[in-house]
Amino acid sequence: MNPTPIIELKKIVKDYYIGEEMVISVLKGIDLSIYKGEYVAIMGPSGSGKSTLMNIIGFLDHPTGGQYLFQGYDVTNFKDDQLAVIRNQKIGFIFQSFNLLARTTALDNVELPLIYAGIPANQRRERAFDALNKVGLADRADHMPNELSGGQQQRVAIARAIVNNPDLLFADEPTGNLDSRTEVEIIELFEELNSTGNTIIMVTHEEDVANCSKRIVRLRDGLIQKDEIVPHLRKQNTISGLTKDSQHS
Repeated sequence: MNPTPIIELKKIVKDYYIGEEMVISVLKGIDLSIYKGEYVAIMGPSGSGKSTLMNIIGFLDHPTGGQYLFQGYDVTNFKDDQLAVIRNQKIGFIFQSFNLLARTTALDNVELPLIYAGIPANQRRERAFDALNKVGLADRADHMPNELSGGQQQRVAIARAIVNNPDLLFADEPTGNLDSRTEVEIIELFEELNSTGNTIIMVTHEEDVANCSKRIVRLRDGLIQKDEIVPHLRKQNTISGLTKDSQHS
């Protein structure tokens, strides 16, 4: 692995203010380094700060205090427009609710980030089709979202996330709306993406899904409670168990 972390958080704090005096401290001093090629699950009970942490890492929110280094550059005090450039060029987002445009084909949905990036139309089509092919949906390119299953819609969302060749993939509860059989398919797809070099950071409340990653960061009360490498045997046993459950569902 590259000795320089792709993400390095130093004493990150996030406070929210209610009125003039009341302060709610959501993150209370987070130290976290994530390296290129890692597959990290962030877990924690409701109110632990995992969504806030994800928003800060993904340049959707600003920390109140601390330092954020991205690919070795201090981005702590970047303005919103500067963060938007990094977000659009460097990061692919995958959401629980898919967030696909309902009246737009799978191929057109995948093309969207390329339109924002100013890529010419002929190149957009080729790259979008290639991304759909990578997630096994090239034969559904002309289908509307309502003509696709939940798992297929999530695959389109993943294709959209990878079409710009981002440095990071962020997944927020990516299997939350899927049945057990489809959940296994999406987990296997994440495994494949990670094996080809994609760095993945995933927020999940599901222990089985987290155990399919390579590293689990557990938050509680705004602090990292535990940061562990997932043993290979535990990961394989979890995937095997999920596969058996899906076959009986």
